Amino acid sequence: MSVTPASALLGRSLFAPVALGDIELANRIVMAPLTRMRSGSFGVPGDLMVEHYRQRASVGLIVTEGAYCSHESQAFVGQPGIVTDEQVAGWRRVAAAVHARGGRIVMQIVHSGRVTHPDINGGRPVLAPSAIAIDGAGHTERGKQPFPVPRALTAAEADSVLADFVAASRHAIEAGLDGVEIHAANGYLLHQFLSSASNRRTDTYGGPPENRARFVVETVTAVAQAVGAGRVGLRISPQRNLQDVLETDRDDVLATYGHLLDQLRPLNLAYLSIRHEDPGGTMVQELRRRFGGRLMVNRGIAPMTTREEATELIEGAHADAVAVGRAALANPDLVERWQGGHPENEPRQELFYTSGAEGYNDYPFLGMPVPGAEQRTQGRDRR
Repeated sequence: MSVTPASALLGRSLFAPVALGDIELANRIVMAPLTRMRSGSFGVPGDLMVEHYRQRASVGLIVTEGAYCSHESQAFVGQPGIVTDEQVAGWRRVAAAVHARGGRIVMQIVHSGRVTHPDINGGRPVLAPSAIAIDGAGHTERGKQPFPVPRALTAAEADSVLADFVAASRHAIEAGLDGVEIHAANGYLLHQFLSSASNRRTDTYGGPPENRARFVVETVTAVAQAVGAGRVGLRISPQRNLQDVLETDRDDVLATYGHLLDQLRPLNLAYLSIRHEDPGGTMVQELRRRFGGRLMVNRGIAPMTTREEATELIEGAHADAVAVGRAALANPDLVERWQGGHPENEPRQELFYTSGAEGYNDYPFLGMPVPGAEQRTQGRDRR
């Protein structure tokens, strides 16, 4: 009977260090990218965001909320950008605050594609692979409004979008972040290219799986060449069926994403992040094999990631790191809580998308009183 060396078991611990390309992590707990809409009308990270990310610097890696790469690509009111000098300066403060606490931080860079509205992106065109609207409505400064029919990108506009991703990535590195994560998941532009439900093109970017994967391959390759592959991650969400980007044919999904990762494998990217309801299942593990590098996993909207699940994924060798969302939002000292088996704060979802510090920067650390606990106890006593 073979015996696994103790050193190998230690290396599989959730709290053991790991290198994702050029980025050295103190542990394998990653703060997932989470939209919080605290950047105001001009998309500039301010004091609230600096403090928010500073508080959570003890995780192995912070992946920021998605920052838009061009004004037309802004998806939400209050979303941060990485386009203007002011935005770069704001992110520089965020990165410095995280680094001062010994943390690591990469920026998720996103183009919304059709997931926007002229009342969000300043009246600019809404662009997508094909002229197919999302069946739904978006939140604008004038209330909820139906998503418009986008304009299909021309080849020249596709080149411009690629250049926007490259420029945004360079800006992120200039601002002092440790790397970038290219967002090709959750129904945004790059994901829209991957699915035949949102991509009906007849040129080299549409049709068979290898064509639908082409624009993502070109974009990630260009970013890697610009800032170094060891500082570039990619996020995908096969089979998640979000924002009308439907992927219901398993064979087509494997063909599309398999080709994508076959093409990217020689780059030696820092990591691949996969959002999927079954991180240890055959789909994710086959894509991991095709990628050939470090894997980060996240189940997404399903029940909140627990210490037990994260531990199982790492110790079972299903992933190299685990992206944690709501638990990281509600517990700025999540690593300490999980290491010591301490109780966790509950996330206050009703405050996720407001504009102030409440429900953002006021979650207590261990040993601090829970806001409102006394009032809630008194309320129970009166009943």
